[in-house]
Amino acid sequence: MGFTVGEHSARHMRRILRIHLASWGLAGLSHAAELALTELIANVVRHVPGRSCSVLILCGPQGVRVEVTDCCPDPVRVARSDGGALGEGGRGLLLVEAVTDRWGVEPAAAGKTVWFEYDAPPRRETARK
Repeated sequence: MGFTVGEHSARHMRRILRIHLASWGLAGLSHAAELALTELIANVVRHVPGRSCSVLILCGPQGVRVEVTDCCPDPVRVARSDGGALGEGGRGLLLVEAVTDRWGVEPAAAGKTVWFEYDAPPRRETARK
């Protein structure tokens, strides 16, 4: 589903993600996953002309994957701004890297997809009596 996002869109996207994670029994991932999604939405707001993107939230046997696809083919940069360690910009993707199991960027038909993943937690064996 495509969206045009603004400064307050991340709040709504976090809620949608939280609901999905809870329905899959993965509420424990919510805090970190919401933080990562917020960063990806913020990058769309800051850097994508027209602020248009699509968000895909997937759950499978291996875990959870969240994708944000936009129309901007420019590469993602993981570097601090000229403001140094206390600068305001450039740390979002470093944060995504810190709170996810994996993340990456893939070319899309008319832009790119930035994604992150969490491994599925081990299933608990039920004791048989």
